[in-house]
Amino acid sequence: MEKVDKLMVAVDFSEFSLRSVAYAAGLSSRIKAELILVNVINQRDIEAIRNAALYHSAISVQGYVQDQTDMRTAELHALADRGGASALPCRFVVRSGVPFTELLAAVTEFDVDLLVMGTKGRSNLADVIMGSTAEKMFRRCPVPLLSIRPDHRT
Repeated sequence: MEKVDKLMVAVDFSEFSLRSVAYAAGLSSRIKAELILVNVINQRDIEAIRNAALYHSAISVQGYVQDQTDMRTAELHALADRGGASALPCRFVVRSGVPFTELLAAVTEFDVDLLVMGTKGRSNLADVIMGSTAEKMFRRCPVPLLSIRPDHRT
């Protein structure tokens, strides 16, 4: 088995995110791996803000992305604390773009050895038509991907 030095967890802030982070934190603690929490501001949301900015001069795409980045970084820190990762070496990353594309880029950029992500997240009709981020990651991820399923036992 290959050594896992960097473990990345994809976080979408859905109700399933805490379970994924907690699992990844426990695993990271046991194998002494750096934990990287990554969230992606969806390009669809940025485009919606860009369109709204055409009609409202008070709206700024750059301001929206910066506000979201700051808020999501704070949320990643809080989620790491709640998930038991506060004592672990962690990195917190917020990117913007197409979620699966940005996650794949982060895997390569940070030289990740294992990706952890939930199979459920914040989905909508577009995901049903075009496929979920998890499904795209399963097909394209260049490193092993650990799937965390929702806990239906409780």
